[in-house]
Amino acid sequence: MKNHYDVILVGAGLSNAVLAYRLIGLGKSVLVIEKRNHIAGNCYTENKDNIDVHKYGAHIFHTSNKEVWNFINQFCEFNNFVNSPIANYKGELYNLPFNMNTFYQLYGVITPQQAKDKIIKETTKENITKPKNLEEQAISITSSRNSSAVGIKSVSSLLSIILYLLTNCQVL
Repeated sequence: MKNHYDVILVGAGLSNAVLAYRLIGLGKSVLVIEKRNHIAGNCYTENKDNIDVHKYGAHIFHTSNKEVWNFINQFCEFNNFVNSPIANYKGELYNLPFNMNTFYQLYGVITPQQAKDKIIKETTKENITKPKNLEEQAISITSSRNSSAVGIKSVSSLLSIILYLLTNCQVL
């Protein structure tokens, strides 16, 4: 082991692996220190009986940046996986996270404004004081329309987040 390094990185996870690679490419000497008995940080995968097991939970790498995609694929081949979770609610399947398809399934609406109006209508018509389940809790923690805005009682409200996204984000 050398006595001097240009850079010392603590942790051998994904970020420091990329950083070490880039620094070495620039001619720097790099020492990576890792407390675990393996590299890759929380992305570490063990092969057991020819099955890749994610030791610290599932992980998905995703990017729409072609330069990043090409950089990663020079080390190994990644498959083009699209995470498409769904929820089963009262026997019906819905897209997660919520998107316009979800709102169409729920309410038959086709524009963000229609979805926003429907959510406001749903939250104002319900007067739930003692929620019995998560659905009632989400409805109860939003309040009625206050001029053109929706008054929010709790930041954690799922419906409040949806309203914010519909109001402030471009929906594709």
